[in-house]
Amino acid sequence: MSLQIRTLDSLDVQAKRVLVRCDFNVPLNAGRITDDTRIRAALPTIKNLLERGAKCVVLMSHLGRPKGEVVEELRLQPVTARLAELLEGVFVMGFRESVGPTVQAQINDLPEGSVALLENVRFHPGETKGDADLAARFAELGDVFVNDAFGTSHRDHSSVCGLARILPSAGGLLLQREIDAFEKVLNDPARPLAAILGGAKVSDKLKVIDHLLDTVDRLLIGGGMAYTFLKAKGHTIGTSLFQEDQLDLVKAAIAQAESKGVQLLLPSDHVVGHSFEQGTETQNTGVDIPDGWMGMDIGPESAKAYVEAIAGSKTVVWNGPMGVFEWPQFEAGTKTVGEAVASCDGLTVVGGGDSVAAAEKFGFSDRIDHLSTGGGASLELLEGKVLPGIAALQS
Repeated sequence: MSLQIRTLDSLDVQAKRVLVRCDFNVPLNAGRITDDTRIRAALPTIKNLLERGAKCVVLMSHLGRPKGEVVEELRLQPVTARLAELLEGVFVMGFRESVGPTVQAQINDLPEGSVALLENVRFHPGETKGDADLAARFAELGDVFVNDAFGTSHRDHSSVCGLARILPSAGGLLLQREIDAFEKVLNDPARPLAAILGGAKVSDKLKVIDHLLDTVDRLLIGGGMAYTFLKAKGHTIGTSLFQEDQLDLVKAAIAQAESKGVQLLLPSDHVVGHSFEQGTETQNTGVDIPDGWMGMDIGPESAKAYVEAIAGSKTVVWNGPMGVFEWPQFEAGTKTVGEAVASCDGLTVVGGGDSVAAAEKFGFSDRIDHLSTGGGASLELLEGKVLPGIAALQS
């Protein structure tokens, strides 16, 4: 699967109005940004364009799910304010609309070397439908287009793919970094290659597992999805989360791993609780969980085995926590596994919101080679899918 795209340095931006699709879908609390990671991630592309003589850089993004209507709480003004702080010495302006003659006039009046942010593109119902007419209206605002929003590149939306079909286009530096990292994992991994998958539902990851079994040497399973695997192998799981309708598919995946010589690691012990609530009574159990108890985290013996498998790997990709890491009683498995990933000498790639959040919570995010900005997009890449936003930059 080729992930090669037209690169930013191949795009002529001198004296051009450059439209840039970013992913500024940041968390807000009472109108204040609580995590500006995605805004900071866009800065290298913005600065590159300004340094190469762009007339102006016009940024586009969505925020939340306004469902095609104007939602005052989802306006991008807080992002504009933060950009102005981060882009010191650059004129930054935010617009109250994202298309139309007013916006066109405002862009024409921008001083040379300035940055503007259009209003939330999802205020338009056509955006998430990939409406070609809306894409054409966006295209009127710029001369060239840059996609730097990996987190939305798995969606055929007007501001992601529609613009790339109309204007001369390329990928931004953030998108290129994402592609480079996943290409090394999927197409040319240093071996052994280990994949660590966690999270609640096995149904969310079975397509990933099916694709990765053709690539990985080791597959480590944790989180709620592990209990469907253990049930499929005949173990008792108490009241742990599992998906009965996925049992046959999981059994097939186990058999496939064995036939392909993939080392499949499942939890051999657990930290269990009486109920799914913080402060519940807990205990450690072996591989079989007693009635009335539910698995909430991998146990210390499992964590030790996973650490050894990770330490001996040359490429590691991690998506999904090992347990309910948000609660201190059940954080040890995720913390231990994450520390092992951070300490691994090989290439380490972490994708998915919960895994990235864990890396930040436990303080080892700066020791991961690549923290992906797109949970859904990274999962689809790991499934072997071609992302529409990437395909649009290849044709």
